[in-house]
This record gives sequence, C-alpha cells and structure tokens, in this order.
Amino acid sequence: MNAISDWEDVPLFDSEQAESAFWVENTIDMRLMQNSVASGSESSESITITLRMDPKMLSRIKRLARSRYLNYQSMIKQWLGERVEQEMDKSLKSGNFS
Repeated sequence: MNAISDWEDVPLFDSEQAESAFWVENTIDMRLMQNSVASGSESSESITITLRMDPKMLSRIKRLARSRYLNYQSMIKQWLGERVEQEMDKSLKSGNFS
C-alpha cells in the first residue's frame, strides 16, 4: 500500500469507482494529516474525531463538496451544525430539552 505524503498526489476522481480503487491501493501518511491539522485555520477549540463511513457515501459527499467549491469536512461540519440547531429548536418548542 502506498502512503500519500503530499495532497498533490491525490487526483480528482471522475467516478466513485475510480476513487474507491485509488483508496484501496493508497493511504494518507499520518505526518501529512498531522501537518494539515497543525497548519489549518480551524479554531484552537476544535477537537479531532474519527468517523467511520461507507466509502460510497464519502465519495458522494466529496463530489457534492467539490461542486460547491467547499472542503468536504467543512461541509459535513456545516450540515451537522444546521441539524443540531434544528433539533435544539424542536426540543425547545416541545419542552423536551434537558
């Protein structure tokens, strides 16, 4: 398995199958991930989590994000934030908030 040590080595994929085939043969070098987190513009109050996801779903999310010129992780955080607000509003209206 090849370890990707530069984001430039990750191609843009034209299909889910191509992306899936690429990730079967490749992985991200942990140093690249650590450098990305350390140099990122995220708030110092952010924490890193691990989320397991179906590869096909992740490919679809990435494709959607690219079409909106967004980072897929930022888009996921945005979606989660919006949903949390909806759930909080619903809980407050129903009086079930604890």
